[in-house]
Parts: sequence; C-alpha cells; structure tokens
Amino acid sequence: MIEKRERKAVPARIEGKLNHLSREYPDRPIVGVGAVIVKNGCVLLVQRGTEPFKGQWSLPGGVQDLGETLEQGIIREMREETGLDVQPIEVAGVIDRILPDATGKLQYHYVLIDYVCRIIGGELLPASDAQDVRWVREEELSNYQLVIGTEEVVRKVLRKDAR
Repeated sequence: MIEKRERKAVPARIEGKLNHLSREYPDRPIVGVGAVIVKNGCVLLVQRGTEPFKGQWSLPGGVQDLGETLEQGIIREMREETGLDVQPIEVAGVIDRILPDATGKLQYHYVLIDYVCRIIGGELLPASDAQDVRWVREEELSNYQLVIGTEEVVRKVLRKDAR
C-alpha cells in the first residue's frame, strides 16, 4: 500500500459565496472527470474511500469545480487524488451514472467524462479519500471489484493503446 496524504477541499465560489452543491439527492447532474492513465501496459486504479461505491475500484477522478474547464479539472483532480501531474490527451468516454436509493428516489446523478492522460510529473501518492491505488494489468481486472463502466473504458483504451 502506498502512503496516503490529506486532500484539501477546494470549494467552488459564486460571487464570493461558497457553492455547496449536494452530491446526494442533487437537483441537477454533477459533472465528474476521470483519468485513464496507462504505464508499461498497466492502468492506474484507485480503491474508493467514499460513497458512492466505497471500497470498489475505479479510475481516479472527481468533480469539476465551477469556473474550470474539463481539462483543468482533470489536471487538478489527478494532482489532488494521486499526486501525479498529467496531460489530458483525448476523451476516452462519457458515462451517465444515475443511482437511485432503496426507495427509488434519485440519490446520485453524475455525468462522467474520462480522459486518456499522460504522466508528465509528480509522485504517486493517494489522497485520504482513496483507500489504495494500484497499477493493474488488463488480465488482472477481473480480480478487482470494479465500479460499473470502469472495465469497458479501460479495455477500450488499452486496445487502442496496443495498436
């Protein structure tokens, strides 16, 4: 396991006031960004430390802040969540993640934009909201409890990367 570090929350601001958009039971979809980072034939996965999907493995990423572009968001999130400096290359996929609660009421609604990214610096060091972080080979993916949609995006990028 790699040593963890504290993640500093960076709340969005609207006209000097904090904007606390609730992630649970939101009144509109929340935009999230994720990174597909491939190194030596392995993809970087994080084990989620928070809901939704706590304990499951997914691509590193997070929520886009108000006023930042998608690319700025993925660069910031990768630095905060993994310690890595990345360069977004291209969009790998777009996923709707709509999750109802036990009563059928909408609990989470994310629109996730995953980018293929290249590492340009930094040191791999997961933030406190990640339980673990690992480089995983394609043939090992089935050994991990992956968040729905993760495996499809990863395999798509690895197939393209192999060409």
